[in-house]
Amino acid sequence: MEHEASNSAVAVPEQSLMERLREVRQRTLDLCTSLTAEDMMVQSCPEASPAKWHLAHTAWFFESFILSKFAPEYRVFNPDFPWLFNSYYEGFSAFPEKKLRSSFSRPGLNEVFDYRKHVDESLNRLMESGAPPAALERIELGVNHEEQHQELLLTDMLHAFYTNPLRPKYWEQGTGIRDQKNREQGSEIRDQPAALGFRQFQGGLCEIGFAGEGFCFDNELARHQVWLQPYGLADRLVTCGEYLEFIGDGGYSRPELWLSAGWAAVKTQGWRAPLYWWKEDGAKENGADEGERSVFTLRGAVPLSWMMDAPVSHISFFEADAYARWAGRRLPSEAEWEVAAEGIPVDGNLLDSWNLTPVPATNLIRNENGAKHQNENGAKHYGDCWVWTGSAYLPYPGFRPLEGALGEYNGKFMSGQMVLRGGSCVTPKKHIRASYRNFFAPETRWQFSGIRLAS
Repeated sequence: MEHEASNSAVAVPEQSLMERLREVRQRTLDLCTSLTAEDMMVQSCPEASPAKWHLAHTAWFFESFILSKFAPEYRVFNPDFPWLFNSYYEGFSAFPEKKLRSSFSRPGLNEVFDYRKHVDESLNRLMESGAPPAALERIELGVNHEEQHQELLLTDMLHAFYTNPLRPKYWEQGTGIRDQKNREQGSEIRDQPAALGFRQFQGGLCEIGFAGEGFCFDNELARHQVWLQPYGLADRLVTCGEYLEFIGDGGYSRPELWLSAGWAAVKTQGWRAPLYWWKEDGAKENGADEGERSVFTLRGAVPLSWMMDAPVSHISFFEADAYARWAGRRLPSEAEWEVAAEGIPVDGNLLDSWNLTPVPATNLIRNENGAKHQNENGAKHYGDCWVWTGSAYLPYPGFRPLEGALGEYNGKFMSGQMVLRGGSCVTPKKHIRASYRNFFAPETRWQFSGIRLAS
């Protein structure tokens, strides 16, 4: 889902904003370096978009909401682009049906790159000439908007490559799961995760919602009080091995574990395991043998046995809820998650770690930023998978959408969606925070979504 409305509590200093703008704009290009022009045209499900469309739409955002309004000398790159690459801002212009984005063979990829260059050069001129505060706030919004599309680009490419009969790899370097020596020897790493523990919170009158300086989306406001009963929150995510036990115990054939809509999805969609899990030909249909299954990742297909201690991913809210019921637990509310995470530094297996897949909590994340899976208090709240909460996506008390077309997105989708928290292995580190509210329909499985239990 493209979450595109925001508030900026305090404008970022112009110089640091310029640096962040350049960094984010370049990262989007970097994410496409391993893709062919043909790869960037694929739209493998109605929810996804082609990589070429992401490249163009993120330029469209800056052109439409910043340059066309705050740069008097700016000239639109192509008169068809303002409607062609509009996502679904009804108040801005008409737009093509989303499921048809893969049919946009024209403009060509080179023209899209030229479009991005044209927009970047114009943004630089605007900022160097002294952009007004309102323009700087919009630019900061555009940066955060583009980071969302970086995550969407990667999740969309994962689905695209999974549907390709060749099941190609998006990224070749390493696995993020096994070290080089063990890869060469063909052996497995089985760093057993610690037994699932629960941190206890006394609850009471608490506050949630964005507070302080910096950027936030409008759906994170206003900060307000909530009453929480005492609760426990798991100190790690549910692993693939633990989820496999649920499957082996008939989890997908026991209607008493499922919400009515979830059970209907199981039957109509034929769910038997998380998305991207599959059994090789001839495998036992009722078996739970880890060696019989494979998991598709951005680094290609790997045996499930390599992933047993990594967080389970690509499951729907319905599956997360059914697993929690089977385990004798429940999903946390979004308020419970936020109160537990507030004040803890953002760290973990995020995009900056470049693992591009969930990894076992016991693995060290080897990267130049020194990211860790756990904080000093032993709890890991960010990265690997967005976690489903039991909270419907609704406005906070005092919610005020932005005026005009920019205010459309978050407000008008506050129905029929569930909230997720915490970021994933493809979420940029600078993008996530304790108050961040992601949201998807409860049947969604193509995102990096997992389970954190509550008691």
